[in-house]
Amino acid sequence: MKFTNSVAVSLATAGSLAAAHGHGHAHFHQRAVETETNTVAVPGPTVYDFVVMDPSKSGSTEAISLDEACAGLADHKLEWLDGPIPAACPTSTSSSTVTPTPTSTIAPQVLLETSAAITPSSSSSSSTSTVEPTTSSTSSSSSSSTYQAPATSSSSSSSFSPSSGGAGVDSDFPDGELDCSTFPSDYGAVPLDYLGIGGWAGVQYVSIVDEVISDIVTAVSGQTCTSGAMCSYACPAGYQKSQWPSEQGATGQSVGGLQCKDGKLYLTNPTLSKKICIPGTGGVNIRNELSQNVAVCRTDYPGTESETIPLLASAGGTNPLTCPNGATYFKWEGKTTSAQYYVNNKGVSVEQGCQWGDGSQPVGNWAPMNFGVGYSAGSTWLSMFKNEPTTNADLDFKVKLIGDDLSDNCSYDGNGNFYNNEGLISSGNGCTASSSSGNAYFVFYD
Repeated sequence: MKFTNSVAVSLATAGSLAAAHGHGHAHFHQRAVETETNTVAVPGPTVYDFVVMDPSKSGSTEAISLDEACAGLADHKLEWLDGPIPAACPTSTSSSTVTPTPTSTIAPQVLLETSAAITPSSSSSSSTSTVEPTTSSTSSSSSSSTYQAPATSSSSSSSFSPSSGGAGVDSDFPDGELDCSTFPSDYGAVPLDYLGIGGWAGVQYVSIVDEVISDIVTAVSGQTCTSGAMCSYACPAGYQKSQWPSEQGATGQSVGGLQCKDGKLYLTNPTLSKKICIPGTGGVNIRNELSQNVAVCRTDYPGTESETIPLLASAGGTNPLTCPNGATYFKWEGKTTSAQYYVNNKGVSVEQGCQWGDGSQPVGNWAPMNFGVGYSAGSTWLSMFKNEPTTNADLDFKVKLIGDDLSDNCSYDGNGNFYNNEGLISSGNGCTASSSSGNAYFVFYD
């Protein structure tokens, strides 16, 4: 038996508070949980009633729904009036059916796994515009056999080892031949044993009705890839998964990976590539000048949308950061997408930082910073921004973008402040730059 509390929450309209970067997709999946066998009286969820105050209208107020409030906060059309209350909006671990509007992102025709794009100005990252997706259909699979990812540093205090997978990355996947219990490391996939789901980056049990996926349940530790599931996987640094089905979630959720059908693994996107890992555009790297490793975690997208795809940025090392080509990679409801990365504080292990967190520490989806990386309209777009409103924690080291032809300075000082060519950015919480050559580094330093 549960009882519910009700709390009123005040918001304010953000006016021109439109940031030229975005937070992660806001789609929700159910997660498998153990069945309770005892009935007890426990506190139920707190219900938040949202009220918006518009300063331009003499402080008048208006009640809005949960959907409208969470969507407005996510895309920065609304801001907290008396301080953030992250719990007021459902997290992706919730079984709620609420699906807030996805947030905006980093560049023209480049979406950060969302539905609206941003056009950064020459001096700041504050103006917004929604654009149409690109029309190019050039396949990226032809380059997968020639692209050579830069060598990665192997120094690590983490037990995660990228070298434990990635063999045969240029080999075609034997469609319908491998048992679902066989993780495809011989074909490029990197096993993530610490997640407890058979090496997979995510497993989704789906129901398909009328060519759309009507129900998605995400596996938890102890479960694995079984018939009827979509089984997603990590790829070596510089590469990304190539497989996702044309059927996607009926309410905007994403689904990705190989399909387990009748006990065998099948490709879900063979027209893009018969290789399960394909290269990004190349050129974007992380250079870690710190004395400690940093866990940088890409969202499993399309897929569970959790930040489970690991990159171990080793102390003193340089590692490729995968940049998807917006013209050829996954489209969300017909619109171009890019990649989002969660950047943990220095010293956080991959095992701790590249999986769903509970909010007790600034790790995982609560990590202090996000990177956005994508290629569109002839340029590579790069952004860094605080992981708000999820957390107000500040990353504990400095970051700067360097490259031969960056459109703007973009840096972070380790104390919550971002800078561009004009100096300290007073509005917004991040910065964006583009590169026509595509050669750039995110540099970590003290």
